[in-house]
Amino acid sequence: MASHLARSAQATALRSAGAALAPARRRVLRPAASTVGPTVGRAMSMRADDKFSRTDAKPFPSLTVSGTASGTAPLEANGVFAESQVAYLDPHEDDLEELKVALEAANLGVVAHFYMDPELQGLLAAVDWEHIVVADSLVMGDAAVRQAEAGASAIAVLGVDFMTESVRAIMDARGFEHIPVYRVAPQEIGCSLASSAEALQYQAWLQTAAKKDNSLHVVYINTSLLTKAQAQATVPTITCTSGNVVQTILQAFSQIPELTVFYGPDTYMGENLRVLFKTVSEMPDEEIKALHPDHDQASVRSLLERLEVFQQGMCVVHHMFGDSVVEEVETHYPDALISAHLEVPGGMFELANKAAVEGRGVVGSTANILNFIITRTKEAVAVGKEDKLQFVLGTEAGMVTPIVKSVQVRPLIISIEHVR
Repeated sequence: MASHLARSAQATALRSAGAALAPARRRVLRPAASTVGPTVGRAMSMRADDKFSRTDAKPFPSLTVSGTASGTAPLEANGVFAESQVAYLDPHEDDLEELKVALEAANLGVVAHFYMDPELQGLLAAVDWEHIVVADSLVMGDAAVRQAEAGASAIAVLGVDFMTESVRAIMDARGFEHIPVYRVAPQEIGCSLASSAEALQYQAWLQTAAKKDNSLHVVYINTSLLTKAQAQATVPTITCTSGNVVQTILQAFSQIPELTVFYGPDTYMGENLRVLFKTVSEMPDEEIKALHPDHDQASVRSLLERLEVFQQGMCVVHHMFGDSVVEEVETHYPDALISAHLEVPGGMFELANKAAVEGRGVVGSTANILNFIITRTKEAVAVGKEDKLQFVLGTEAGMVTPIVKSVQVRPLIISIEHVR
């Protein structure tokens, strides 16, 4: 992996030296896309003492971070999948040096998604190079702009194709059209969810929306620029992220009388939003107004009647967080703090949403999940908490790397257990 990245960076350096470097919207470099096989979910148990029970059998392989009052916490693997995670989190110095030299020669900025391979993320987290950011899909574009402002000569995007398109578009909008943006593999780096929005069924659904008065299409950012452009040509369209979709929809309904929102293409997220808004509608009015000042119980109940959801789109990885995973979590992790991405199926979402209402969970974006785990970790460390904390991580395995790197310098023990 390091050699592949280094070769990509070296190729970029050579191309940057030439006068006719093709713009990234047409040409791109690319390290291989993330392949997560059958990994379905991960559970993390965390505690602030040094005791870890090996006799307490759990269904998922685990990765334990043993912390002390100072220094970086060592890692311990329990299970083959966890062993690979540990190896990737500690890359060889020769690989790091080779990658650093190539990145410096290319003066290359790198923006990668949280879901990229652990092997890749381990290298990026450890290499000594200022122009590297691993983040969610929206932040990747802003990070690329900051790298360009800081002097990077080109940007490599490590993620699926719609992420590269978004970075390119944001760079252009911020005045960096002259900075090349590269993918890192010649083949298509696709996404099942993005593909569902390019199907004829989605176009037909938008045509239905266009025939209805006061319609607004709210499209998930995890779609191609072509999808967004075609949608806008059919019906008024705005883009949302998993982190701002609730506020986006509430704001739209507050501004436009008798609005109907058509949300797509993620069916699970759309149906989960219905559940979330139903929960909101049962909150006291003062709590609802704290969420959005123009809403109350009556207005949220009303918007539920005018929220349409596309029924044929999903992320194939999050689709695997089905009833069997929910049963495992309920059986083996009854005291866990539960997190879930909005793209998971309803059962997993409802489990995490219930936990969130009770103050022991979170539902949202990758950034929401990461911040929740970091915050609860800090709180446990600050008070010297010795009771075991367990976190169920309801999203892709790539999130393990940023979580471990974020908490590894804190004095505690974490056991990350992966649903397989």
